[in-house]
Amino acid sequence: MLAWFAWLWFSPGSPPYRYQLAEEGPASKFPQLGLEAWPDLILARYEVYTEGVDQPLATGHVARRGQSAPVLLDWENRTSELLTSLDSKLPELAALSAAIAKHAPQDALILAWWDTSRQINLLSARDTLFKSHVGEPLIAPAMWRERTDAIRAYENKFWGAVPGDDERRKFQRFADALLAEPQQGAAILRELAGTREAYIAIHVTDLYKLGLMRPSQFDITYKNFPMEGNMHGLIGYLKQWMQDNTFITYTLQSLNDKMVRGYFLRDPKSSQTLVAQMLPFTQSQPLDLQALQLIYQQGGYWVYKIPGGKDAQADAPVQSTPQSAPPSTPREPAPAAPAGG
Repeated sequence: MLAWFAWLWFSPGSPPYRYQLAEEGPASKFPQLGLEAWPDLILARYEVYTEGVDQPLATGHVARRGQSAPVLLDWENRTSELLTSLDSKLPELAALSAAIAKHAPQDALILAWWDTSRQINLLSARDTLFKSHVGEPLIAPAMWRERTDAIRAYENKFWGAVPGDDERRKFQRFADALLAEPQQGAAILRELAGTREAYIAIHVTDLYKLGLMRPSQFDITYKNFPMEGNMHGLIGYLKQWMQDNTFITYTLQSLNDKMVRGYFLRDPKSSQTLVAQMLPFTQSQPLDLQALQLIYQQGGYWVYKIPGGKDAQADAPVQSTPQSAPPSTPREPAPAAPAGG
């Protein structure tokens, strides 16, 4: 690690990491990814390296169609620090995209965080409000904060698809919606969607990204916990840790068979935001949300129909059980089943 810090000190204008191509080819070259339904994609696996460290800090798969800009499909951080993206599971994304392609009308509009939007646009062939690599928030260890400009320049060059001012403005408005109380937030989402039939897809990792973007409005933190013993023991430990650190509610994300990540909110205002009410915190129940209509759940993804638009008269009441969701959403949130499990 000393070599790493020395390199950072003497190279203030350089990004502190690099993406290194490990392998590339069609979907048939990556059978373990389960992307046979998208044979036209060119896939690649990248590893993230920094000077002085032999092992990759993170790894992820990207995809592109033709000469289009690459889109990140999944990500695995291999250090205690989060680097450029949060951990995600490709099987969950593939299932979500296939469901959208099957059930969402061709002219529907999908709203989601910009990274999820690009994934859905690529895999489901449905229009999304965000199509560019917005790059907000910047996810980097504290020791890299002085390299922000270099990191942003490197990210823009690698991913391409740099957004214009209008898309950046709309993304900030999207964040406004997630941080508003549910009815107001739903109204902002409808404002962004116009008159089109529209849906919003939220992933549990959006919580932390929103907290990084708007720390004064959304007080959230995370902590990883090993999956040892039974779930009841883990829940008991989570509750005690939450109380000891003065948090009021939490939800979980399954990282793998051996690890879960808890996301914790500290204040009542944060817990009453639209985004918190859309996800299964201990003090929220997505099936009870009236501002939006829950229609689908897959792993860490929750999909809602946005009321209003040209089909306002045809909006159905909220179903008691969303498609692909469990029969009931427990008050004590359980982590999503590990991919492939």
